[in-house]
Formats: sequence, structure tokens, C-alpha cells
Amino acid sequence: MTVAVAADHAGFALKQWLLAELTKDGVNLLDLGTHDEMPSDYPDHAAAVGRAVQSGKADRGILICGSGVGACIAANKMKGIRAGVCHDTYSGHQGVEHDDMNVLCLGSRIIGQELALEIARAFVKAKVSNEERYRRRVNKVSAMEQQQG
Repeated sequence: MTVAVAADHAGFALKQWLLAELTKDGVNLLDLGTHDEMPSDYPDHAAAVGRAVQSGKADRGILICGSGVGACIAANKMKGIRAGVCHDTYSGHQGVEHDDMNVLCLGSRIIGQELALEIARAFVKAKVSNEERYRRRVNKVSAMEQQQG
């Protein structure tokens, strides 16, 4: 599995730390920026991760901003992206299993490094459920997206 990772300036330090830790776990990562703490705009980073997932360059993505909310809103504007803000491990894996979440959003000003790592690991290891009720619900979400054009 390949995971695209990006952050704005508020998430830069956490992104760098997560990249190092997830690399130790053997996760294939694409670092899509930012590459320093100079102010940057979260929509740009959300678009980079979204494009990587849409194109198949990455199977999933992780976005980090101050709260996780802005990056999540921006990512969810992209076709086929199902992003969720998660600040607990249950949501990190359940979002994948039940909702086919393909982008994890984290708030660097909300949670610490160790919890962020636990959530990221839960997200990366999770598998989408084949249960009919979950497939049906995800298909309804996809239909809503298609209706918007």
C-alpha cells in the first residue's frame, strides 16, 4: 500500500515525525509537502493528496493541518475522496472498514505525536468491509457525489 502524506505549515512537524515512524513500519509513503514551516494553504495540500489517490499513485492519504477540519473539508470537495477527521484509533480504522475512508485528516494542534501515530497505523492497517450494508451505504454516498456533477 502506498500512502500520500501532506501537511500545511501547522502540521509540518507532525508530518515529518509520522513519515519517519511509518517508514520504520515499512509503509510506502509519498511526501507531498509542505517541506518547511513557512505559511502554506491547506487546500493546496489536500488537492495534492486527493490527486494522488484519484490517479492511483497512492491507495490512501493522510492530511495534517492545525485542526484537521480545513484539510478534510477541502479533500472532500474532490471526486472519489472520502476524508475524515479522526482523533481516536477507533475512528481511524472504522472509517475505512465501514465507510471506505481513503484520506485520514489529523489536527496537529489537537492531538500529540503518539496518538497520531496510533491512529495512522490503525488507518493504514484497516481493510474495507465487504458486508452488504456498508457497500450499500458507500454506494449511496458515491451516487450523491455523481449527482453533483
